[in-house]
Amino acid sequence: MLFVTLIVFFAIFTQAASGFGLALVSMPLLVTFLDIRTATPLIAIVGGTAELFLLLRYRHALNFRAVVRLSLAALIGIPLGVYALDVVNAQVITAVLGVIVVLYSLYALLRFRLPTLRNNGWAYGLGFISGILGGAFNTSGPPVIIYGTCRSWQPAEFKSNLQAFFLFNSIITFVSHAGSGNFTPVVWQYYLWALPGIFLGMFFGVRLDGRLNPDQFRKVVLILLLILGVRLLFIS
Repeated sequence: MLFVTLIVFFAIFTQAASGFGLALVSMPLLVTFLDIRTATPLIAIVGGTAELFLLLRYRHALNFRAVVRLSLAALIGIPLGVYALDVVNAQVITAVLGVIVVLYSLYALLRFRLPTLRNNGWAYGLGFISGILGGAFNTSGPPVIIYGTCRSWQPAEFKSNLQAFFLFNSIITFVSHAGSGNFTPVVWQYYLWALPGIFLGMFFGVRLDGRLNPDQFRKVVLILLLILGVRLLFIS
């Protein structure tokens, strides 16, 4: 079970240092060892634990209105994602996760020039999609990251808004998984193994935030994600 500690450490370190990446890093690695129906509720708990601390750190730059719009839409999408996780074949779910990871990695690596989104209504559409992805895979980040990029969020605002949105998603996802009976004793056992990884990842990630070259670190993480996403497509 040490693999859970190590995977969570690397994922939390990435999120603490860059503001995102917890689920995108952890889910492709965890589903190599665990059933996706175990990995998804596990990372929902892990994410909520870490995001609360990270939000407190970055709270000064929070854009509350932007987060509320995204979160209201996600509130509708999350239960749909959890339902899909329960009824869709695990191999299909894993393949979809692989596609999401590959597409996001390519988008971020190639730095596509995106239009500016001036209408606040986009928050509801992208928030809804994020909710579905969060409920099914915990990967609610890509649509919100794209939205923040198109709204020209500054780095500190980016980190703060993402942590607030992720924390809200984790709470609603937690409730949805609890209602579906997905928090088995095995999930809680893995969570205990994840705790050292959470706290060590936050400690080192926060300490090194600002000392790492952000562009190089981001590129390394994205290349790793691309490899993991392709691997998921082959094993699904």
